Amino acid sequence: MTAVKQFQVTFDCADPERVARFWCEVLGYVVPPPPKGFDSWADFNRSLPPERQGTAFACVDPTGVGPRLFFQRVPEGKVVKNRQHLDVRVGTGLVGDERLAKLEAERDRLVALGAVCTQVLLADGFNESCINMQDIEGNEFCLD
Repeated sequence: MTAVKQFQVTFDCADPERVARFWCEVLGYVVPPPPKGFDSWADFNRSLPPERQGTAFACVDPTGVGPRLFFQRVPEGKVVKNRQHLDVRVGTGLVGDERLAKLEAERDRLVALGAVCTQVLLADGFNESCINMQDIEGNEFCLD
């Protein structure tokens, strides 16, 4: 049996810091401290060669339980549907109208941060309600 390994989730994007800070708000994550010798990430960024400035950013779960999220700049924009996505679990244990109300409240909070709601899937007797969303650069995720 293989031991469980730590992992990080990596996002390709145009503006790593902006997208990272969006996901900090979504998940309650934080920006880790800057490397030793730097008072801020801005100071660290300015120390890099111009072509490397602003190319990456990260955020972490302050409890240490969730995976690290890493954001890296890529030259191309998003053009097709993600092959994988995050399910943000805000309705766990809830059913029916109570679940839908919780999902809709979180949807409204995230839309105010720049997310886009693409579809509300209502409970159908087999699956409970969920909401399909896109982050500020169009990456799909679900409120589940």
